[in-house]
Amino acid sequence: MNKNFKYYLSVWAILLVLFNVIVFVAHSEIAGMNKFGGAFWTGYIFIALAFIGQLICGYIALKAENLKKLFYNVPLISVSWTGLVLTLIFGTLCMMIPNLPNWVGIILCILVLGFTAISVIKAKLAADLVESVDDKIKTQTLFIKSLAVDAESLIARAKSELAKEECKKVYEAVRYSDPMSNDALSSVESEITIKFAKFSDAVTDDNKENAREIANELVILLGDRNKKCGFLK
Repeated sequence: MNKNFKYYLSVWAILLVLFNVIVFVAHSEIAGMNKFGGAFWTGYIFIALAFIGQLICGYIALKAENLKKLFYNVPLISVSWTGLVLTLIFGTLCMMIPNLPNWVGIILCILVLGFTAISVIKAKLAADLVESVDDKIKTQTLFIKSLAVDAESLIARAKSELAKEECKKVYEAVRYSDPMSNDALSSVESEITIKFAKFSDAVTDDNKENAREIANELVILLGDRNKKCGFLK
């Protein structure tokens, strides 16, 4: 079980116990009413359902693998807590108002529960949508990010100042390239990958002339890629 969820479950359990203690032990003394009259059980059942629903929402939100996904699921927790508070208010009214018809209590609680359920579903869909877009962006920017890391690493491996200068030129061209990729760019990106591998070999072998020539070709290819990126937007 997730460590954060264990703490969350502890707080949830304490609140549930407090609610039951107030309802079944102190209610009659505080309110001076017949606690089992009217729509008491209607209010109690819907509040119990709201507690269970809130716990499920908390579990879904806190099982996130990282902080970013947890942040996306924060609205799920806040919406479910709001729903629980509203259900507590209306459910308590149902339990405390003498001779309140059950159908009135059911309608009130169903409206609150329905509103909460819709809000929770919308919050979850929004979180999934944002997460999906985030994953898509990661995939689409992987080529340039990976190439930038390789280009920066190559600077440190260059044996001469001339080779270092060529590496820096390529790195800057990669660094300021459009990060977004596209299927339509697969051809030019494949060519860049092959050309960069040759450039890496030239730098490692300290073949200055070859390194300069390939570096210029890489800069031109990256420029062509950026132009195509602009057309695709």
